[in-house]
Amino acid sequence: TGARIVTSIEDLAPKDLGEAELVEERKVADEKMVFIEGCKEPKAVSILIRGGLEKAVDEAERSLIDALSVVADVIREPYILPGGGAPEVEVAKELREFATTVGGREQLAIEAFANAVEVVPRTLAENSGYDAIEILMRLRKAHKEEDGWKVGINVFTGDVTDMLNLNVVEPLSVKIQALKSAVEANAMILRIDDIISAGKIETKESGKEKGGEKEESTEFD
Repeated sequence: TGARIVTSIEDLAPKDLGEAELVEERKVADEKMVFIEGCKEPKAVSILIRGGLEKAVDEAERSLIDALSVVADVIREPYILPGGGAPEVEVAKELREFATTVGGREQLAIEAFANAVEVVPRTLAENSGYDAIEILMRLRKAHKEEDGWKVGINVFTGDVTDMLNLNVVEPLSVKIQALKSAVEANAMILRIDDIISAGKIETKESGKEKGGEKEESTEFD
């Protein structure tokens, strides 16, 4: 509303007041809530989520937070990429082409990294119930053509098509962060020199086994 919090009514001034079209107390389920509507240029808003089950409400809350986070990422960095695994296939293609210019074992490492990047479209195909190998081969072929960088998998039909035409996009910042996190985790694993395996902990039984039966002693005062 633009109002300011004051500690005492005596200190209240016109500049501390805010504006709203409606301030109303409503009963929602068994709780009473105050609704403030029609504010001019509000700095914060509240979203009321309701559902029949607590799990349904929690799931709706998580989905809403994810959606708002995506919007915030796009606002901070207004760049998007086609979805459906298209960026991963394009990155893998460029890596394989770059690997041919590198000699030695580094070439094998680059090719292995390219294969790892393609796990994303492969997983999309598998989770959608399609043949992952067939889909991946079709994607590789499509990305060799002009404007092929936009081609991804349509999880509803199993076709490989232009993701931008389907409005299937994802923020660039999210994709960059995912690749950075994966590379950093891989680098940490490669820095491990040795692994010490802990042995099994042996437990001692309170009684002694004799003749296949446990013998226990009981003392009485």
